Amino acid sequence: MSGARERLAAEQAALLRALLADGPAPAGFDEHALRVEADALLAKRRRVVAQLAPEVAGDLDERYRPLFDEYARAHPRTVGSRARDDAAAFTKWLIAGGHVTEPKRRWWRRT
Repeated sequence: MSGARERLAAEQAALLRALLADGPAPAGFDEHALRVEADALLAKRRRVVAQLAPEVAGDLDERYRPLFDEYARAHPRTVGSRARDDAAAFTKWLIAGGHVTEPKRRWWRRT
C-alpha cells in the first residue's frame, strides 16, 4: 500500500472512531458537528436494538439508555455484523455485568 493510501486509511479509521467509539475528532473536522452525528448514529443503533429486544429494553426501563450507550461505546459495530448479533451481544453484556438475570428457559408441553 502506498504512503498516501496508508495515510487515508488511518484518517478514515480516526473518523470512524470519532463517530462510533467516542474517539476524539480528527484534525480538520468540526468537533461539534461530529458529536451531533455520533449522537444520531448511537440513537439509531439504540433504537434498533430496542426494537429487536423489546423485553430487555422494557426490563431496564430508564436504565436502558445509559447502559446501552456504555455498551455501544465500548463495543462498536464491526464490518459485516448484524443488528440481531448486536442485540444478542448487548444482552450477554448485561448478564455478565449483573445488570439483568439470565432468562429462565421455557419448557413447552404438548396438550
